[in-house]
Amino acid sequence: MKNKYFGTDGIRGTVNQGNITGEKFFKFGLASGTYFKNQKKSKQIAIIAKDTRLSGYTLEPALVSGLVSGGMHVYTLGPLPTNGLAMLTKFMRANMGIMITASHNPYQDNGLKLFGPDGLKLSDKIEKKIEKLIDAKNTNQLTNPKLLGRVKRLENGNEEYIKILRKNFPKNFHLRGMKIVLDCANGAGYKSAPKLLKDLGAKVISIGVKPNGFNINEKCGSMYPSKIRYAVKKFKAHVGVAFDGDADRVIMCDEKGKIIDGDQIIAMLARRWKSKRILKGGVIGTLMSNYGLQNFLKNEKIKFYRSKVGDRYVKEKMKKLNYNLGGEQSGHIILGKFATTGDGLLVALEVLFSLRKRKEASKLLNVFKPLPQILENVIVKNKNVINTRKSKNAVKKAIKSMGNKGRILVRKSGTEPKIRIMAESYDKNLILKCIKIIKKSIKN
Repeated sequence: MKNKYFGTDGIRGTVNQGNITGEKFFKFGLASGTYFKNQKKSKQIAIIAKDTRLSGYTLEPALVSGLVSGGMHVYTLGPLPTNGLAMLTKFMRANMGIMITASHNPYQDNGLKLFGPDGLKLSDKIEKKIEKLIDAKNTNQLTNPKLLGRVKRLENGNEEYIKILRKNFPKNFHLRGMKIVLDCANGAGYKSAPKLLKDLGAKVISIGVKPNGFNINEKCGSMYPSKIRYAVKKFKAHVGVAFDGDADRVIMCDEKGKIIDGDQIIAMLARRWKSKRILKGGVIGTLMSNYGLQNFLKNEKIKFYRSKVGDRYVKEKMKKLNYNLGGEQSGHIILGKFATTGDGLLVALEVLFSLRKRKEASKLLNVFKPLPQILENVIVKNKNVINTRKSKNAVKKAIKSMGNKGRILVRKSGTEPKIRIMAESYDKNLILKCIKIIKKSIKN
């Protein structure tokens, strides 16, 4: 059964509408706090971080109020990348962590991502249990006035996150002599990413590091990699790095201006980790992963499996098979050796660690020839349009037209009012034809 509140990556929507209101966030805080408080009888601690959206100032107090009303002590960290929150949840031995973010969405959206004490995103099973508590009578969860939680602001969240990241690399690791273009999407990584790369000795040309509450993801970051492409060529940099709003995605650019997506990064890491005997088992991709990646890993004799779209599903499959590398074409990449969720800065460091001697990203990161792939996003009022007979027949017709010459995937976005259509084949005209058939049925 479909979740009522949670999508593929937490809860998300337009601010002051539907689920993204102060009233609802109070209930989310109270319900999630009640669930995790019952799992652990010792310290009752929740930590909260956020990205740079203006709406964070309205939603965070409501969330805190719900948690404190249920008896949770709360530490607020301010703007911090999502995996920084996940790492500190585990490091501080908190009951739970909450990231207030709408990731790559525009500023008018917001939401939250929940993490358990292990730093992992929640399973569908736990989300359903929390949803029941959200809809239950609040009076059953409100604590005795003597047992109300306390709230404290921690100012050193980014510093602690950077310390944890640096521990994953040799003490003598440096980036001196490297020129890096960095785009932080005016989001959660705008403090930690430039500081860490500069501390390592790199010359950093920073973009998207002046958030104003409205410019998060606005024609910058991993959703608009043309910015780093232009800057890399202009400043003759060795590499470009772009994050999304909560810095759990990374897209890169080589010194020639070619954009490097998540599939290419995963391929490079898989081959390197295998040669260094770091790779465990194989690689987990998603239904969106390019068929070229699958072929490359097969030739490298590395096992490859696909999960549902969403980095938590990637992580669940990694955990089940005991793999330590997985991710998505969009740049959500999980380095299981170091992290429990996607971390753009951590992945960038791992790539830069490999690049530091040769300084030619084009040779390191263009690992396989991707199968031509087109992704179209169709904005809709109701995502259930793909369940109509007309749309289903159109998808069947497109799949029949594609035959054994490629692959088609049609799905609802878990985070936006969009239908995502992906088609890949060596025949580009066939791709366009199949997408047109499906788009026409959805628009009509």
